[in-house]
Amino acid sequence: MGDLADAPSRTCLYGEAIDKEQAVTTREETQQLTHLPTEPARNPWDRIAPGYDRTNTPTQMWVGDQGLRRAGVRAGMRFLDVASGSGALSIPAARLGAQVLATDQSPAMLEHLNARARKEGVAVETRVMDGHALALEDNSFDVAGSQFGVMLFPDMPLGIREMARVVKPSGRVLMTVYGDPSRIEFFSFFVAAIRSVVPSFEGPPLNPPPLPFQLQNPERLREELTKAGLQGVVVETITEKTLFESGEHMWDWLVHSNPIVGEVLGHLDLTPVQVVAIGQTLHDMVRQRAAGKSAAVLEAPIHIGVGTKPFGSTTLERDRG
Repeated sequence: MGDLADAPSRTCLYGEAIDKEQAVTTREETQQLTHLPTEPARNPWDRIAPGYDRTNTPTQMWVGDQGLRRAGVRAGMRFLDVASGSGALSIPAARLGAQVLATDQSPAMLEHLNARARKEGVAVETRVMDGHALALEDNSFDVAGSQFGVMLFPDMPLGIREMARVVKPSGRVLMTVYGDPSRIEFFSFFVAAIRSVVPSFEGPPLNPPPLPFQLQNPERLREELTKAGLQGVVVETITEKTLFESGEHMWDWLVHSNPIVGEVLGHLDLTPVQVVAIGQTLHDMVRQRAAGKSAAVLEAPIHIGVGTKPFGSTTLERDRG
């Protein structure tokens, strides 16, 4: 793994151009996401799964490839993807020939993952499972990974310990997480666009950081992997570059990226006029950043951490409790 100064970057194209019928669907989804009813019985990730699969998963597969390469995943290995979403890590692992088990608490996300796997002709087993308490045997996988998943857990350290428990001695744990939110440009665009209609809006409180950014400090990621009993921990920061063709594309991507976005917008109780104004602001920001090109490039720092389970460890193999 290279030095941070030599960390690579990559451009990921957001989606495809959408026709008028799709645009109407997108606007209707946005209205639903910005005025969320109380649905305690429904998994919020199930609610956003179709949009997430359409928008976020395709743009994040390159990041998946980067993590898998650093974890040394190759054909024939048993690979576990925890909090898999619809496959931005699982599908690239299956393409490499790994034997993939994808777990997630959202059945809808796993349905979309299965559809992706069928479309590509790759094999991925899926199971609905809580990553805080994996219903899996100790020492049963060559690599366990999570991309933008375990970082969201309320008990994130437990999620990492569970991944460490189920990998074999000399196996690896891979964690891919977001870095400093002040350097995540899509986050900055989101806050600025809302502030154009709600000047008092400052974004989600960052002290303490919300769950998506609890591992923003690479040293915290290194510490958590080490505390889970892993050795030889290496954390590398890469730059993800995502292309957005329009403000509407970006808004679509943002509102389907995490249920937190819908919750924030719901609390603001935006009017349809304000939603349109936010979209126009994003459109102007995207066009300005594109500077005459077909798409705007937005950057985000991504930390990739990998640690190895030592031989003879009893700490990692204890019963959960």
